[in-house]
Amino acid sequence: MFDDKSYSSKMDKTIDVFVKELSSLRTGRANASMLDLVKVDVYGQQMPINQLASITTPEPRMINIQVWDQNNVPLVDAAIKKSELGLNPQIDGQLVRLPVPELNEERRTELKKMIKSMGEKCKVSIRNIRREANEELKKLLKSKDISEDEEKSKEKVIQTITDDHIKSVDEKVSSKEKEIMTI
Repeated sequence: MFDDKSYSSKMDKTIDVFVKELSSLRTGRANASMLDLVKVDVYGQQMPINQLASITTPEPRMINIQVWDQNNVPLVDAAIKKSELGLNPQIDGQLVRLPVPELNEERRTELKKMIKSMGEKCKVSIRNIRREANEELKKLLKSKDISEDEEKSKEKVIQTITDDHIKSVDEKVSSKEKEIMTI
C-alpha cells in the first residue's frame, strides 16, 4: 500500500540537513554551530571539534575552544585554518580563540550565492523524492493494486507536500539572506 507520510518525512529530513548546513554558514556574529562541519584528523579518524573540546561564545565576535588534550591543539588549529570559514585562530595554551571579523560586502555576496545553491540542491532532493513517490504510484497502478482515480488523487497529495516543502526551503533561504545582508 502507498504511504505518502513516509515521503513527507523523507522531505522533512532533507530540510533538516539543509537547515544544519545553513547554521554552519558564517554570519557577522560568533556562533558555535559554525564549527559543526569542521573535522579534525585525530586518533586516526576525522572528528568534529565539539568531541575534542568545549566551545563557547563569550562575546558576539569571539569563539573560544577549550581543547581537552594539549596534543590536539595544533591539530584543531590546522583544521580551522584549512576550513573555508576564513577564520584565524589564536592559541593560548589549551585555549584556541577565534575572532569573527565583520563580513565585507564581497563576502556577503559570496555567501548569498552559496545559500542559493544550497537551497537549489535541497529542492532537487525534494523533487527526487516526489519522482520516487510517483514511480511507486505507477507501479501500483500497473499491478492493479490501485485505480487510476486513486493514483491521480495520490499524485495531487504528493505534489501538495512537495510544494509545501519547496516553499519552506525558499523561506529559509530568504531569511538567511536577510540575516547575512544585515550589517
